Amino acid sequence: MSFWPMMASLPLLPAIVLGLGRHRARAAQLCYVVLTWMLRLLRGQVCATKTHSFVFSHCTHGNANSVLEAFDVYAETHASASLGPQIGQALNEVVKHVRPSRVLELGMNCGYASVLLLRLLPPDGKLLTVEQDPAVADLGEEIILVAGFKQTQFQVLTGSSGHIIPTLQSLLEEAPGTSSTFNLVFMDHDPQQYLLDLQALEKEGLLCPSGCSIIAIIRNQRVLKELREMVQARPECYIIKSLNNEMIELFFQRVHSK
Repeated sequence: MSFWPMMASLPLLPAIVLGLGRHRARAAQLCYVVLTWMLRLLRGQVCATKTHSFVFSHCTHGNANSVLEAFDVYAETHASASLGPQIGQALNEVVKHVRPSRVLELGMNCGYASVLLLRLLPPDGKLLTVEQDPAVADLGEEIILVAGFKQTQFQVLTGSSGHIIPTLQSLLEEAPGTSSTFNLVFMDHDPQQYLLDLQALEKEGLLCPSGCSIIAIIRNQRVLKELREMVQARPECYIIKSLNNEMIELFFQRVHSK
């Protein structure tokens, strides 16, 4: 279901709750969850639209560095879904060290990380970015193009990470002579999906067995606790390479027993 039809159905929610009789309390709780999700989605779209408008009009088109600088200027005085200069710099250092060729981005937001990642990829590198909200995906893709990147260098996939991850193997295999795994995964989408999506990526064989860095933006301590417990339970495959208040870097490597 698209966003605006869902918003149009909001006036029906009270009637639905009243009609559910003895299940009213549970239905009211469900309606609260739905309303909260819709409002969060709307705020995300408004934030992305305002950020996009500022960056589009204040950057030098065709210059990736100028696009990133415009994002940083906007974040100094406005609420923004972009990473901001501090996290951006930390991500920049990790990507320079890893030197990936195949990158998966989960959660496009305003396109800041997409531009940063593409700027550091080799000429034959490829970025696949997944964004659930079609409106935000369109805005982010336009920012990537404004930054001067070509559509052969990236692909924007619209939909939930849970639905798209199982399709990624076939997308990678469509490009002859390229790796069918990722050596860098960047997660800045729904934090509740971090662990599930990481497990799905491993199950689908999408993490490079010789080494894949996973970078996740941390927004609450429960998610951080889940990731730490996963690493502790599987020390033969995962280690924590770095951790600060807002970002964690994991390293995955499949060690084959002799």
